[in-house]
Amino acid sequence: MRSDILKQGWERTPHRSLLKALGMTDAEIARPLVGIVSTANEIVPGHLHLHQVVEAVRAGVYMGGGTPLVFSTIAVCDGLAMGHDGMRYSLPSRDLIADSIEIVTRATPFDGLVFVSNCDKVTPGMLMAMGRLDIPSLLVSGGPMLAGSVRGRSVDLVSVFEAVGRHRCGQMSDEALRELEAGACPGAGSCAGLFTANTMNSLAEALGVALPGNGTTPAVSADRIRLAKASGLQVMALIERRLPPRQIVSHASWTNAVAVDLALGGSTNSVLHLPAIAACFGVELPLRCFDEMGRKVPRLCDLSPVGPGHIEDFHRAGGVPALMNRLQSGGLLQGEAHTVGLVTQAEVAGQAEVADEEVIRPLSRPFQAEGGIAVLHGSLAPRGAVVKRSGVPSNLEKHRGPARVFENGEDAAGAILGGVVRVGDVVVIRNEGPKGGPGMREMLGPTAALAGMGLLDSVLLVTDGRFSGGSRGAVIGHACPEAADEGPISLVRDGDPVEFNLENRSLDLLIDPGEQQRRAGEAQAFEPAKSSGLLLRYAAAVGPVSGGALLQYPMGKQGANEKNMKEETDHE
Repeated sequence: MRSDILKQGWERTPHRSLLKALGMTDAEIARPLVGIVSTANEIVPGHLHLHQVVEAVRAGVYMGGGTPLVFSTIAVCDGLAMGHDGMRYSLPSRDLIADSIEIVTRATPFDGLVFVSNCDKVTPGMLMAMGRLDIPSLLVSGGPMLAGSVRGRSVDLVSVFEAVGRHRCGQMSDEALRELEAGACPGAGSCAGLFTANTMNSLAEALGVALPGNGTTPAVSADRIRLAKASGLQVMALIERRLPPRQIVSHASWTNAVAVDLALGGSTNSVLHLPAIAACFGVELPLRCFDEMGRKVPRLCDLSPVGPGHIEDFHRAGGVPALMNRLQSGGLLQGEAHTVGLVTQAEVAGQAEVADEEVIRPLSRPFQAEGGIAVLHGSLAPRGAVVKRSGVPSNLEKHRGPARVFENGEDAAGAILGGVVRVGDVVVIRNEGPKGGPGMREMLGPTAALAGMGLLDSVLLVTDGRFSGGSRGAVIGHACPEAADEGPISLVRDGDPVEFNLENRSLDLLIDPGEQQRRAGEAQAFEPAKSSGLLLRYAAAVGPVSGGALLQYPMGKQGANEKNMKEETDHE
């Protein structure tokens, strides 16, 4: 066992003495040691109940003959961080989570790990650590929040963000807004729509590193506790067979994760996180994979923020296994892919049935013929940009309009709510990338303002920042290179024509090449935003968003990142 280096032999007597200080018996020390890392806290609603989930995992490990050892790491609630400088720390927390787990696990040689996760950057950070450490592991999330209900209507957190704009322009009373505030988030769990947290927890199933139901079983259900116990038992089976994640996760697994992502129409943040996780597994996942598959895989679900459904509806309809069943029937699932459940994805999909064909539609009647996410290229984003295809109104799938340029999200949101932005405009928000922000904040404020002002069907938004999984509309993020890396977005001026063509996957700044070159020659060198500590280090080390915004280390490389970056550059 891996932990033998810690506990066997007379020279390890001091180590065993310290373990006994924890109250451990000789029998417990002799068993496999299983680390359970959790982000339980009293700040994030999705993590409020994780102590219960951890206790269930502990029980499962004990039942399986192991000794559980619980430790913690941090979590950021993107909703609470939204709209102020706290959002700059959300994406950097992903790497800090991965690093902190690596530190504890290298310092304490566990035989296996169970990652107890929830919410936006935690699941990606934990999966990055899983790939780096490569010891028998699986992930179990805390599960989604139930949708709220206000006056007979299902609502969620994004309903509240968008209501602020309606309230601002007089379409919603103070009383109605307060009622929505009180009813939209009824309890523990990750926010109820197909936002980033629930997207990534569902993709963990598709990737094969979590048991079925991980992404959709409600946080407050007894099924969630049983799933946690089963996860504790299952890690013991993985330890017994000496099966680390890199022996389970194959090329087929990544293909399945992208396919499920596209069929769901999930958060565009998945295009940021999946390549970063893949790199930590030593695998290349360039942006073109999303686009190539996006033309083959139809969107079969219509969940909030794009549609009326919530994760609880998707769960009742059969969840990820049922969706994979649909994909398998059309030859769009790599059924030979393995899973931590020690069965193939073909077996998982084969045991599932779709219980509601309006929540998970058949391939013959999709919500859209192509996947929910599209990757764009063009003179405004030579290394790529990302749009949630499922959220783009049909009248904006081809659009040309004048740019309205803003240097940060707050100024853009204020201008939208103040009536400065008009029908047909292209809102350009720059200096919000990983380096320029720093921290690549989400732009839910501006998109919610567009919704509240009734402009989602008539305004295009482009940014080198990113979007909340709760954003909808013709909103294009991840423009790469970012402004801080002298990307073309740094050269846009008010009134410049910008053209977007979804069918052609293009995003272009329509100015004369000579004028663009002249502006580039006059541009001043990027100066980091005034910040200190972590953000300064992050801005100095973070790589391009087209490769997952991985930290770039001066010695060697992390996974396949450098090769991946070369391929993205060659695409130009």
